[in-house]
Amino acid sequence: MNVSPTTRRTRHPVARLGVLVLVIGALGGVGCRKAPAPSRYHCPMHPTYTSDRPGDCAICGMTLVAGTPVTAPAAPGIGNRESGTGSRDAAGATDLYVCPMHPEVQQHEPGRCPKCGMDLVKQTPVPPRAPGAVGPSTSPLPAAPGLAQVHASAQQAQLAGVRTVTARLGTIVGTIRAVGTVVADETGIRQVNLKVAGWVEKLFVNATGQAVRAGQPLFELYSPELLASQEEYLRARRSATEFEGSALPEVRRGGQELATAARRRLELFDVPRQFIERLEQTGQPQRTITFRAPFSGFVTEKAVVEGQRVEPGGSLLTLTDLSRVWVEARLYEADASAAQPGRAATVTLPYDTAISLRGRVTLVYPTIDAESRTIRVRLEFANPRLTLRPGMFVNVELDARRAQGVVVPDSAVIDTGARQVVFVEVAPGSFEPRDVQAGARSEGLVIVRSGLREGERVAVAANFLLDSEARLRAAIDGASPTP
Repeated sequence: MNVSPTTRRTRHPVARLGVLVLVIGALGGVGCRKAPAPSRYHCPMHPTYTSDRPGDCAICGMTLVAGTPVTAPAAPGIGNRESGTGSRDAAGATDLYVCPMHPEVQQHEPGRCPKCGMDLVKQTPVPPRAPGAVGPSTSPLPAAPGLAQVHASAQQAQLAGVRTVTARLGTIVGTIRAVGTVVADETGIRQVNLKVAGWVEKLFVNATGQAVRAGQPLFELYSPELLASQEEYLRARRSATEFEGSALPEVRRGGQELATAARRRLELFDVPRQFIERLEQTGQPQRTITFRAPFSGFVTEKAVVEGQRVEPGGSLLTLTDLSRVWVEARLYEADASAAQPGRAATVTLPYDTAISLRGRVTLVYPTIDAESRTIRVRLEFANPRLTLRPGMFVNVELDARRAQGVVVPDSAVIDTGARQVVFVEVAPGSFEPRDVQAGARSEGLVIVRSGLREGERVAVAANFLLDSEARLRAAIDGASPTP
């Protein structure tokens, strides 16, 4: 078909306009693909919370930021096992960059921490181990089961406060310290009582705590029974004198026996010997009798006043001799081995540390206090100047036996009750948990009987942090936890 020139000129501008529109659309599409709008948003505090549009975090309310969140492994220094990205060294370990202030922020490329803005520090994690393994160890001693080795950089160890010391051979002189109580010597306590009834007409010792000398008058007693016994004794003496002129030996002997029995009756009533001698000299009975102290001491208990009627067997005064006292100390069951008679001990006074008394354990009580779970031991000391007073607290130090072995600070041993663990530095920054058996302790040191060798370095600070990390890594690696 023939097209006229007019028609050809009319369609040409339209065709050109369509082509121009197509070119512009294509260029616009290319421009959009070069600068796509963010399609994912996440929370800076909770990277697991993501959204395809801007907004606020449903957990903490923070504004979502654009981009892909940085995922962090469960334990610092282990790396991302699910991703195969990142540079690897000759041993095949993945380089990891960790924030020194926020160890949970980790990524495989250098950068800054999204939380604090610090530069991420490069860390080379340990290659993955088989489940149940505790990591490589250069020590022939077995590692603690259920705990994994802990690997940290020098900066991480410094931030965690980890300190180590070298185990050495040494000797520990165990000194057991206890609190003692001064008590009166039970063999020096005596009660003053009567064997007859009567009235205390005069009391010479009338205050508790008063010092009493042997033979000192205590009180005057009027007793009708003692008065009758005096008259009986005087009659018996007169009869014995009359019977001495008898020709019959039986009569003379009977009179003498009667007088002796009457005198013996007065003696059994605890009438003082001086009173009986004066009675024999004067021949006149006395209305009251003065009773004297049987020995020296202090009045620790007084239960009588002047004019009081007393009965036979009633306690009037308690006298305590404090020239020799006891010191009773209480030891815990763990120190029962040191509770042996004859063991040397030192007693010091809290108010005067210059006074130091040396003695020995004279008795170990056969029972244990059910409430405090302690064992009582007794020491005896002379007390001529009344330096030790009953009821006083003193410091007691018992000399225990010497123990030799591998010595470390007691802060290096973590005692869980079921086991005792130390962390040994097998390589710079690598700590291996190891079961040990602790022995004697003294002055902040402990003897390690097994599980540790001389010259090995153990952690003495941040042990519980290492223990937590070891348990966490063991759980991640599939190690069965220790009950």
